[in-house]
Amino acid sequence: MDKQTLIEKLKNMTASPSCCEVVKQAVKVYLASLAVERIAVDNLIAALEDNLVEVDEMLATAHSDDAVKYFGVEGAKAFVANAEALKAAGEKYCNCLACSVAREVLDHKELLRS
Repeated sequence: MDKQTLIEKLKNMTASPSCCEVVKQAVKVYLASLAVERIAVDNLIAALEDNLVEVDEMLATAHSDDAVKYFGVEGAKAFVANAEALKAAGEKYCNCLACSVAREVLDHKELLRS
């Protein structure tokens, strides 16, 4: 049995005259929470997709004055070297922790939607 089948069974159960009001309300709250969860998941996926940094964006930042502001002189040099190495290796996305985890989550986004 899958989740959708269980949801349909719950809906059918609440339509039954033998279903008590407490259970009907619990099912109603549960079904409403699923709708909110779907919206939250869609928003999360959109945010991850929209903010995943591509290597070309990374290179533009690496060669800007902002890189020194964010990372300091030595950190900016390391950032440039990392971005250039990623580009040379044919990578598409930044390899920082945030981008790496975002890509991993996006690779398995169907789990969030299940």
